[in-house]
Amino acid sequence: HGRLIHSHIRHTSLIRVFVPLLGGRRRLSYSTWSDMAEEAKKLAGYAAVNNHVKNNYVVGVGSGSTIVYAVDRLAERVQQENLKIVCVPTSFQARQLILKHGLPLSDLDRHPELDVAIDGADEVDSSLTLIKGGGGCLTQEKIVADCARHFIVIADYRKDSKCLGQQWKKGIPVEVIPMAYVPIGRDITRRFGGEVVLRMGVSKAGPVVTDNSNFILDWKFEKVHNWKEVNMAIKMIPGVVETGLFIDMAERVYFGMQDGTVRIRDPPIH
Repeated sequence: HGRLIHSHIRHTSLIRVFVPLLGGRRRLSYSTWSDMAEEAKKLAGYAAVNNHVKNNYVVGVGSGSTIVYAVDRLAERVQQENLKIVCVPTSFQARQLILKHGLPLSDLDRHPELDVAIDGADEVDSSLTLIKGGGGCLTQEKIVADCARHFIVIADYRKDSKCLGQQWKKGIPVEVIPMAYVPIGRDITRRFGGEVVLRMGVSKAGPVVTDNSNFILDWKFEKVHNWKEVNMAIKMIPGVVETGLFIDMAERVYFGMQDGTVRIRDPPIH
């Protein structure tokens, strides 16, 4: 069961997306905002998998809460259409999702070139610049996205911003070598202002440790910057592994909306 959705697109002409819905044709009554956001995530994930995954594709599987729905849909299509795909994970979480659904698991050693990578985002601005890394997987996510011919982003309506920082208030993640976290934080604030905090673990004493055994700094910036310049400058600081700024990488973003539609945004044409 599904429904034809007319999507309003900021940077492209109107297109239609067919997205299966929870509960068939029944209009859902949302008890909480959380339910609405989860449904929006599902709509975005299903739309991306329906439109961008084909037979014999090597698929990069992102991390986070929205990607769960994309993997659900991948597994459905493999079952229903006998689709042949291979999945490359961006994190321990993504790997577990792939294994849980019995999907073929690979890596960049065996498949260094991917047909498509699908991943979530913490915030997306009007130019398709992304903040990623709220879940701590930014480095592997960026590597896998860069190896893909097409990088597709899925998100709910809460991640849609005109400029970075409008919705996402937790800052830009920066993965760092542990011994360097203090000088890197001082360097970032001295040059660009704002506040840098070491991300601390939940249900664990001490800092968050990434899948790569590094620390994460969250830079809470105070103003909109030239993100390309800032990204390059931060990456040049010794000890910085990667930033959560994804610039000129996303080819298309699918936003699941409150009203059950999917809004699609492509990069602006300069």
